[in-house]
Amino acid sequence: MTPVQRPILVVAHTGRRDALEAAVAACAQLRAAGATPVIPADQGDDLRAFFPDHGGSLLTLGVDVQPEEVELVIVLGGDGTILRAAELVRGASTPLLGVNLGHVGFLAESERDSLSEAISRGLARDYVVEERMTLAVRVKQGEDVVYETWALNEATVEKASGERMLEVVIEVDGRPLSSFGCDGVVMSTPTGSTAYAFSGGGPIVWPTLDAMLLVPLSAHALFARPLVVGPESSLAVEVLARTSASGVLWCDGRRTRDLPPGARVVVRRSPVPVRLARLHEAPFTDRLVNKFQLPVTGWRGPVGRD
Repeated sequence: MTPVQRPILVVAHTGRRDALEAAVAACAQLRAAGATPVIPADQGDDLRAFFPDHGGSLLTLGVDVQPEEVELVIVLGGDGTILRAAELVRGASTPLLGVNLGHVGFLAESERDSLSEAISRGLARDYVVEERMTLAVRVKQGEDVVYETWALNEATVEKASGERMLEVVIEVDGRPLSSFGCDGVVMSTPTGSTAYAFSGGGPIVWPTLDAMLLVPLSAHALFARPLVVGPESSLAVEVLARTSASGVLWCDGRRTRDLPPGARVVVRRSPVPVRLARLHEAPFTDRLVNKFQLPVTGWRGPVGRD
């Protein structure tokens, strides 16, 4: 079989017209530069319908090209689309280059009006790869491991019923810490600290820090504060069997598993990171200010040496 010339995966939020238009432009630019656009299997019909001139020659991930063969992933959408792209190439060392078409887009590197420049720099390999830690997630029933998955942002144990509170015990490093009723518990990476954990009142953790967060959601307890632990620690949440309430596990809002009473969710650092292609070396502080539109008017900066 003839090797594919520079296969580059294009992942778009195909439910949005602007994302489809951006995907068409990206595929055309890649082909003009001698690279080979590759698309996810479930986006084939949408993209080919939008790309009639060359749609028939687009290759399909997992059929024509395997994830480990992909040189770069160009992601067109918000953080949810980047999370999906990370899932598609999980286990490969392929970097993801995000172009934000969503709202906040913390993981994206460029905006829509910089799409052509971002692709050109991606083709020239003019980027720095930043590794983000991920979580290894395990569900146990008794001694049996019944489910294993991973997360880039967070693993969340939530109540399965809207009207019933979930009774849980949380644990750090194999030791019980507290028990309470709640709407759920978020276990997050620093990357996820600006996502669900942030909405639940957790701290923002700089992505250069290796750590894990645990954030209770609407807990009925005096001691139910967010926790930050080291990267070698383990976190666990047990759904107490003393009540009939069930829970549900969500990882990055994409992968899910029902949690009957007695189920135990254990989270540790995964040895497999997600690799992001960075075009700019702006400090994370600037990213926070820009994405959250924080008020910094009046700042004069340091005078001399602090």
